[in-house]
Amino acid sequence: MTTALLISIISTAVIYAVSVLYAAIGEIFSQRAGVMNLGLEGIMLMGAVSGYLVAVYRQNLVLAMIVVIIVGAVLGLVFAFVTVTLQADQTVSGMAMLVFGTGLSGFIGKRVSGVNADLAFQAFDLPGLCHIPVIGPALFHQNILVYIMYIIIPVSLIYIYKTRPGMILRSLGENPAALDSAGYNVYALRYGYVIFGSAMTAVSGAFISLAQTNFWSDGMTSGKGWIAVALVVFAAWNPLIAVFGGLMFGAISIIGIDIQMFFPNIPPQFFAALPYVATIVALIFTTGSFRKKRSAEPAALTIPYDREKR
Repeated sequence: MTTALLISIISTAVIYAVSVLYAAIGEIFSQRAGVMNLGLEGIMLMGAVSGYLVAVYRQNLVLAMIVVIIVGAVLGLVFAFVTVTLQADQTVSGMAMLVFGTGLSGFIGKRVSGVNADLAFQAFDLPGLCHIPVIGPALFHQNILVYIMYIIIPVSLIYIYKTRPGMILRSLGENPAALDSAGYNVYALRYGYVIFGSAMTAVSGAFISLAQTNFWSDGMTSGKGWIAVALVVFAAWNPLIAVFGGLMFGAISIIGIDIQMFFPNIPPQFFAALPYVATIVALIFTTGSFRKKRSAEPAALTIPYDREKR
């Protein structure tokens, strides 16, 4: 394998990984707060189309990302109201969000389907770091959203495991009644983390349309929302492990694309399915009951909190 090919594979794997990591890390925060959102695919599509619409008609990437974050936050607010305040079933509510986001994004995105925005997040070098052999060109010739993810990863780890708010977050998903007794507003905290998770998910969608592909088409996320949900479980609700899972997904995606030329008689759909098959296999081996290990799943996940019943 030549150095240039290795650099290309690593660089593209990072891009594929980041396309799901924003959603996965956001969902880790939401689930650690006790709320599971299975509607990530719909929120990603809404983020992708809203960002692309602004990029096409306003030619402003900063404004596009502001709109994307607002759209994600509003969807998160709606989901939090339904699941936290109304205490609706989180699985059913997540599927409703999936259907809603998928349908609405397809409807409002019709006029920009196939339209070139002539605007996208471009890769640029980080001075000094980009000159490191192999790793430099692969990791440090990326776009701004990838560099921001490099910051989000350690910040998330420090926040969850090394800070008082992180301790409160972990307690929120394990024993919300104890937090309530200590004077914390469980409902407000869950609202905040669900909104944050949804905003991050919308950014994942915008990354796909404005940095990875630079176009919009109906259903363009192609199941990446489900990959993000799977990464949360695979990572045992740990952002660092989610990064390795995302890189595995990215590496298998790009390798599957590259090896198609050597097997022209095999349908391309087979290679496109490889990352999803690998994700399922990884989930089986990391979460299967045959492992006889305790799951890291937050104890209060999907359980509505009612302070009157504590």
